[in-house]
Amino acid sequence: MGELVTGEAVALELRPARLPSRALAVLLDLVVAVVVYTAVTIALVASTASLDVAAQTALSIAAFVLVLVGGPIAVETLSHGRSLGKVACGLRVVRDDGGPVRFRHSLVRGLIGVIEILTTFGVVACIASLVSARGRRLGDVFAGTLVVRERVPAASGGFMPPPPPWLAGRFSGLDLSAVPDELWLAVRQYLARMGQLDVHVGRAMAERLAADVAARTGAPVPQEVPPPAYLAAVLQERQARESRRAFGDPRGGGGSAPLGPAAASPPSPASPTAASQQGTPPTAPPQNGPAEESRDVRPERRPGTGFVPPA
Repeated sequence: MGELVTGEAVALELRPARLPSRALAVLLDLVVAVVVYTAVTIALVASTASLDVAAQTALSIAAFVLVLVGGPIAVETLSHGRSLGKVACGLRVVRDDGGPVRFRHSLVRGLIGVIEILTTFGVVACIASLVSARGRRLGDVFAGTLVVRERVPAASGGFMPPPPPWLAGRFSGLDLSAVPDELWLAVRQYLARMGQLDVHVGRAMAERLAADVAARTGAPVPQEVPPPAYLAAVLQERQARESRRAFGDPRGGGGSAPLGPAAASPPSPASPTAASQQGTPPTAPPQNGPAEESRDVRPERRPGTGFVPPA
């Protein structure tokens, strides 16, 4: 895997094509070009039988240049670096900065390819590709191009490991406001790809990231906590704070408890309980006359219906 830096300072991870896949792509392109050149030559011979030898030779040279030299240049320019053989092998020609090739790049690659591929039967191109660190032939070196692989096996999604259970809430008092977003992104990328890194490289990266986070928070990394576990715990604490800020803290809600059946309706002011709560002594039923007594006793003689009138 090679890393290219574009003009906008963006790092691109590209997989340069190696000699076997490039040789197979070139062989497929040459087979197609030879078939087309043979068909064009037969057509020219049949149509220029009445011309002299010099004219036939000139037309044959022109057909050779147009088909075997101009054809690949035109196809590579119009398809942005994807000829028939490269499409079959999953390859593509790009610039050194990762951008698409233009006519001048394809022209330089095609002209030098006549010498190192057609004239020497590919020997020079093979030697140059084996010597180059990124498998480039002479045409790629002079044109400033690179052949990369487009069909790269998809990597599995990075798994974000959770912190150890004994670190739950350990860093709830840290001040994480001074940690920039770039450092959080670096921590997330490290934790997601921690299992793909070399042991020594991963340990050094974890120590550097933990030191950077600790310097921004003002609290050193505990001695008994490994740097990867520290990073995972601090990142989880930051995510928990962001979640509480976005959706509210369920632990500090101001809602009151639901009212029960007894608290749903206020007690009647005429009841003894309400009178005692308001500080007024309950009044006894009047004992002045039989009419009032019969009025008070009459409801008790009725059968109970279960209905309680509102206060």
